[in-house]
Amino acid sequence: MINLGKLLCTNFEEAHSREWLETNSLGGFACGTVAGANTRRYHGLLTAALASPGGRTLLLSKLEETVIIGKQRFDLSANEYGKDNAGILHPKGFELLVNFRLDPFPTFVFEVQGVGIEKAVFMLHESNSTQVEYRILYAPAGVHAYLEVRPLIAFRDTHSTTHENPVLDPHFDSTGNMVSVQPYPGLPRLYLAHNALRVEPQGYWYRNLLYRVERERGLDWEEDLFNPMMLRWKLDEGTRTVVIASTEAQDIREAGANRSRETERREGLAQKAPVRDAFLRDPFMRALAVAADQYLTRRDDGWTIMAGYPWFGDWGRDTMISLPGLTLCTGNFTVAREILRTFSRHVSQGMLPNRLTNANSPPDASGYNTVDATLWFFEAARAYAAASGDYDFLQDELYPVFADIVEWHVRGTRFGIRMEDSGLLHAGKPGVQLTWMDAKVGDHVITPRTGKPVEIQALWHNALKIMEDLSSRFRRRDDQARYAGMATLTQWIFHRLFWNQEANCLYDVVHDDGAVDGSIRPNQILAVSLPFTMLSPEQSRAVVATVEQELLTPFGLRTLSPRDPNYLGRYQGNQPSRDAAYHQGTVWPWLLGPFVTAYVRVNGGTKEARERAGELLRGLEPHLNQAGLGQISEIFDGDAPHHPCGCFAQAWSVAEVLRALCQDVYRINGAERAETVSV
Repeated sequence: MINLGKLLCTNFEEAHSREWLETNSLGGFACGTVAGANTRRYHGLLTAALASPGGRTLLLSKLEETVIIGKQRFDLSANEYGKDNAGILHPKGFELLVNFRLDPFPTFVFEVQGVGIEKAVFMLHESNSTQVEYRILYAPAGVHAYLEVRPLIAFRDTHSTTHENPVLDPHFDSTGNMVSVQPYPGLPRLYLAHNALRVEPQGYWYRNLLYRVERERGLDWEEDLFNPMMLRWKLDEGTRTVVIASTEAQDIREAGANRSRETERREGLAQKAPVRDAFLRDPFMRALAVAADQYLTRRDDGWTIMAGYPWFGDWGRDTMISLPGLTLCTGNFTVAREILRTFSRHVSQGMLPNRLTNANSPPDASGYNTVDATLWFFEAARAYAAASGDYDFLQDELYPVFADIVEWHVRGTRFGIRMEDSGLLHAGKPGVQLTWMDAKVGDHVITPRTGKPVEIQALWHNALKIMEDLSSRFRRRDDQARYAGMATLTQWIFHRLFWNQEANCLYDVVHDDGAVDGSIRPNQILAVSLPFTMLSPEQSRAVVATVEQELLTPFGLRTLSPRDPNYLGRYQGNQPSRDAAYHQGTVWPWLLGPFVTAYVRVNGGTKEARERAGELLRGLEPHLNQAGLGQISEIFDGDAPHHPCGCFAQAWSVAEVLRALCQDVYRINGAERAETVSV
């Protein structure tokens, strides 16, 4: 359980840097800071997914809360205001905050003149609804407290900001225990179910709220929010004060049942893991299992994975890399199968999309600008079948898709992706980034990797070997012989072209003109970590040693060696500055998964190797109390102290740490028992 005390909570610099997250399995979410002040344009109590999992619209930004005791008023909320770049904190409700915890959802405890007030926030599962509750924990005898809540609405795309305007309709409807607003035509009505004593009109704009994280990112950092009404309660011990914000009319009488259902659902997440006792005795794994659930999202009649919060959608590459950790390690085999099925329906010209669009969006070829997502698709399916034993699904549905993908890659598909006569896979053309190192600033490509990138060859060979294995299982002897021959040719040529004798590791890219890129990058670790490797044991050990020496940090692998003249150790500044550093030294936690797998493998899977692997992964455990609480960030600075950056909650960061813990440390695969390891 994440539990932060008064000393941290009342320190704004510490409290505003800790962010909480709630999701609803539809792509919608709520998030904010422990301090209560929104520091991102993405912070809000209800961002609804109007076209699940897309169409994200921030409806309710926050609630302004005031407690009244006698004739005194005490604000529980906090805001930062700024005009012309000035920052003024008002009010400072965090100064009354004595505790914050995830138990299992975000819970704040305030103390006002001896009165303890608890506030809890959670989203309803598979509903664009957020429930906010308040209750008295303790109070001096004879003291009476009242609560006023003023909703601040935004009604805009989650990537935007809103500003005072004459178009907004300020009116609200109020009947019984329900108020609702629809300030702009074409957007849904926001319903606020409540058990307040009364509702009073307001009609005020809160102007020039400052979002300091957006200011640091060089983006629009000011917003105006509208307050249509005020809700007022008397706070009584033993009863809960409740607001349910939703795109549907919720029944306030269901508030208690909502809480019970959501508590039970979350408590059961670790219970359904394949080896339950390992999850229950290991708090780190249990926390990661809870975090994993927040990325699993409905799409049409199936499932998908959101790549990260608060701004990513469902991306092919991220989904396939994340699938084993987020679903197989947690026992969600049905969800895993549906994710594979969902993406198989979007295969086009032998390619998996880089990002999925909504059902009503027109086909967009540019959405297929990835070479590795398709190849990770093979590995995700292999892992699913190995864990679940469900090879019938692969035989009946995925094998024909995979065979067609290989054929497209042999004859050539979009963006110059084609198998050369050498058996290696060529990818890319000038100005187009197809690998995961895809940063661009305008037309300038930061890490040009056109030609034959090392991890693409590793993934291509792995896919061919998977097809060889599947065709053998499914008694397709001609296919088996063909795929085996293709894989052998790929391996032979790979050895000739990619071994960097001088550096005792692999080249990162072999370009079309034969030139090689000797930059020490983490991509080569996949040539060791994937199930089917092309390297000798000696070469594998050398690659792991080089990556460990040059790239390993407590939070993941750097994307470039600090000894390289192009290395950038800080991910900071405006968007172009940050993009320039994205893959030029920035640390990525997801890469710790492949590194641990490779490390355990080259060291023979010994108990000692697995224990050290556990120590490496647990370097991220304290991070669960920083940045995104209970989550693992997208990236970290390359330079110590490795400040967390980017999205505060990233799917493959959580997934690969959890997968490596399960498979490489505890040796959990499917229904096998966990081995005892001291970590």
